[in-house]
Amino acid sequence: MDGLYNQTFHHLDKAFKKLESAVPPPEKVPYGNAFVFRYKEKTIHQAMVQKLARVVSGLHAAQLLLENGFLQEQAAVQRMLDEFHQDILFLAYAVINNEQTELHAEYLNAFYKEEFDSPTAVESSQDRPMVPRRKIRAYVARVELEGNDPSTGVTLSRTLHSVYSGFVHGASPHIMDMVQGSPPRFRIHGMGGSSRQEEHRYDLYNPFFRAISSFAVVAKAFGDDELFQNLREYHLEFDKLAGRNNACRE
Repeated sequence: MDGLYNQTFHHLDKAFKKLESAVPPPEKVPYGNAFVFRYKEKTIHQAMVQKLARVVSGLHAAQLLLENGFLQEQAAVQRMLDEFHQDILFLAYAVINNEQTELHAEYLNAFYKEEFDSPTAVESSQDRPMVPRRKIRAYVARVELEGNDPSTGVTLSRTLHSVYSGFVHGASPHIMDMVQGSPPRFRIHGMGGSSRQEEHRYDLYNPFFRAISSFAVVAKAFGDDELFQNLREYHLEFDKLAGRNNACRE
């Protein structure tokens, strides 16, 4: 699978460069005695590009953690990737359907809000008003299942979110997966070579599968039909080469 994942990175890197170049570039903004880069326009398209950047870096991180046996941490990263995927669909569907709602305005306002409003973190009074995840899931499910009961989509998304949450927040059943051997001991320096590692290796397919879909829907939102079609075709090819046939169920 590593060869297939490397091939996928090649496709995603090319797509990212094209999408990144389609928005006004970030500019230097004074920050303390130095500067930081920011998108001054703060558009919905620039938000999608930023989320895609985290998707690619997150896939690299999940793969590295897996190979080194840090499976709890891999699963926590995959929870982040799942949320990035939801966010991307939430933003892209608004552009594709030409319906940027008050919820989207609220999301973008929170997304672009600076972390600190004072010279030091201690003095800062900034509070980021995050949009509830359930509202994002509900919007995505409504768009994808327009005309049907969206409850199934919402339930599936919530279930995936809950499973990975145990790794993020350190729930006991998830932590106990680190116990191996006889006598049983916590493997706190990685779980390479364990049966759990193979289970997580099998699961790594899923964030890669969703990442290709994320890129495709953003390409559509950007009005790049050629890139959209290329990514859709690769989505099917990736699924076929992985031997999962999940794309056929979409």
